[in-house]
Amino acid sequence: MRRIAIAAAASLTLAACGDSTSADADGDGEITMEEAAAKTADMVKPQPGKYRATVEFVDIEMPGAPQQVQDMMRGMFDQGPQTHEYCLTEEEAERGFEEMARQAREDDSNCSFEKFDADGGRIDAVMNCNTGGQGAARMTMQGTGDETSSQMTMTMDAEGPGGETMKMTMQSSQERIGDCDA
Repeated sequence: MRRIAIAAAASLTLAACGDSTSADADGDGEITMEEAAAKTADMVKPQPGKYRATVEFVDIEMPGAPQQVQDMMRGMFDQGPQTHEYCLTEEEAERGFEEMARQAREDDSNCSFEKFDADGGRIDAVMNCNTGGQGAARMTMQGTGDETSSQMTMTMDAEGPGGETMKMTMQSSQERIGDCDA
């Protein structure tokens, strides 16, 4: 689940400029990864270069979980923001959100969007994932982005295969910090 959330943040926050036309192209009430990718085709693409990505866990709730498990999960917050740097090649920048759709199809997860609105540098989305025997998750994502930076807040409500629940809130940001090393 955490991997899905981080991948969503990394891909969606740099694709947050576009128009407000409906992403549900076939009108079936569900927005597939492919439909969301198609909606982003005309959006502003991120600039290639070296980026710094930061993900910070803000809050976690695990009702009914043993105290030891809750303490272990809250320990993640004490570590502070997780930061890493990566190089976004020209080819990857051109693919934008389409790359996330490709990766999601390769994963064992089945994700689709309940809502996908991107307009004027803002994104407001709700994604539902079923991770094949590991449970289900509903993520709300709201943020802003442009060619060189993005910020997003994500809240994930997850349910495990045994009915246990968890609610996690994360904030992510990405910033272009220069050119890639040769």
